[in-house]
Amino acid sequence: MKQELFDLSGKVAIVTGGNGGIGLGMARGLAASGAVIAIVGRNEAKSADAVADLAKGGHKAIAIAADVTDQAAVTAMAERVRRELGRIDILVNNAGINIRKPPHVVSLAEWDSVITTNLTSAFLCSQTVHPAMKAAGGGKIINIGSMMSIFGASFAPAYAASKGGIVQFTRSCAVAWAADNIQVNAVLPGWIDTELTQRAREQVDGLHGKVLARTPAARWGEPSDFAGIAAFLASPASDFVTGTAIPVDGGFSVMG
Repeated sequence: MKQELFDLSGKVAIVTGGNGGIGLGMARGLAASGAVIAIVGRNEAKSADAVADLAKGGHKAIAIAADVTDQAAVTAMAERVRRELGRIDILVNNAGINIRKPPHVVSLAEWDSVITTNLTSAFLCSQTVHPAMKAAGGGKIINIGSMMSIFGASFAPAYAASKGGIVQFTRSCAVAWAADNIQVNAVLPGWIDTELTQRAREQVDGLHGKVLARTPAARWGEPSDFAGIAAFLASPASDFVTGTAIPVDGGFSVMG
C-alpha cells in the first residue's frame, strides 16, 4: 500500500527531456508513485521507447514531440497534455545540453544555444503551466540544476551560467507562486552516468578518476538515483518545501 504522503495517483506530470538519463529516471519514480507521464522531447523514436519502457511497468504515459525553446510549441504541448490527460499537476524542467569549451572560444551562437535550451525552456514551460496549476489549486515544479550551480568549471561557462540561473529562477518562482500553492524546487545532480557525461569523460582528461576520488559514495550516480527525489518533490510530502536546491551527488558537493 502506498503511503498517502507520496501518492501521486490521479496526477499528471510533464517531464521535458524525459526520454533518457536523469529525466527518464525521474519519470519512472513519478510513475511508480501513480502519476501519468507526458514525455516531452525532440527525438520521437527515443520518446516512444521511453513510453514503452514505462508501459512495461504498467504505467500510463504519452510522448509529445516539442521544441521547448519555442513558445508556440510549448503552448501547444501544454494544451495537448490538458486535452489528452485532463490536467497538469507536475512539471519537471529537465531538457538540457552542454558545449564544453573555455569561455574565450565559445561562440555567441553556442552560448545562446545552451542558455536557451537549459534556462529559457524552463521559463517558458513554467510560465505556460502556471495557469493550469493555479486553477487546480496547486502544483509542483522541479527544475534540474547542476553541480555547476555551485562550482566553477573552465570547460562549461555557458552551462554553468544556465544552471546558476536555474537556481535563481527557482527561487523567484517559489516566492511568486507560493500563494497559488505551487512549490518550486531545484535538484542539483552530481556526476551521473548518462550519455552527456559519457561524452564528458571522452573530452575531459582524467575526469573519471577525479569524480571517483572526490565522491564519498565512490561511484558515479545512476538515473535511478533520481526516482526518489522526484517522487518526494512532486508529492504532498514536500508541501512545505519550496525554493530549495537539493544536491543529489553522493556527497560530492560537501567534500573539501
